[in-house]
Amino acid sequence: MNTVFDLRGKTAVVTGANTGIGQGIALALAQAGANILAVGRSTMAETEEKIASTGTAFRAIAADLSTLAPIDKILDAAEDLGGRIDILVNNAGIIRRADAIDFTEADWDDVMDVNLKTTFFLAQASARRMLKDGKGGKIINIASLLSFQGGIRVPSYTASKSGVAGLTKLLANEWAAKGINVNAIAPGYIVTNNTEALRQDEKRSADILSRIPAGRWGNAEDIGGAAVFLASDAATYIHGVVLPVDGGWLAR
Repeated sequence: MNTVFDLRGKTAVVTGANTGIGQGIALALAQAGANILAVGRSTMAETEEKIASTGTAFRAIAADLSTLAPIDKILDAAEDLGGRIDILVNNAGIIRRADAIDFTEADWDDVMDVNLKTTFFLAQASARRMLKDGKGGKIINIASLLSFQGGIRVPSYTASKSGVAGLTKLLANEWAAKGINVNAIAPGYIVTNNTEALRQDEKRSADILSRIPAGRWGNAEDIGGAAVFLASDAATYIHGVVLPVDGGWLAR
């Protein structure tokens, strides 16, 4: 049945789709009918297996997004898969943990390059292609609770995700009238590789859990529904939003 959430005939690029939130988003978009161009540094066999049952087209591209070099290859592959790029999900991200007093330039640059620099230039390159035929598209950036809060021991991550929030609004201002929706999702505390260190720390994990009104850590599937919404016609008049999916954390 056709609905405003139907993504059949659309092609989505999802970065960092090999695991965690990216995998959850890729699966949700595929379940809504989108073809998936999955991008990641490691094998995406598990993601491909999960998506196979949806019957949508799938292709994986191995790419290191710490540089801009793979961008054209990624977008060419998306166009080969489905004719054009309709949806971009800038999910790929890394984190480095250390006290601010000890934080290194290398850890600063590594995080900023992946989380902010590549996010911008992949969005820019995608928008150029989306504008060619006048059909526009949807760009979804993955922000963080640390787009709103400071956090501790992750200075470059906080800076990058605060930058993602600002960048989302700027791009929405420039591209909304051209038919491109730019929005972001700010996941809360989700069970992923990036949060493993926190979950292994019994005190920190208990402190975090005690503040989440939903009473649990989130999972990748919790983010997928928000991505389908922002990628769909239901969100056509939504621009520049940073949508928390956090179990109520920010409401506390």
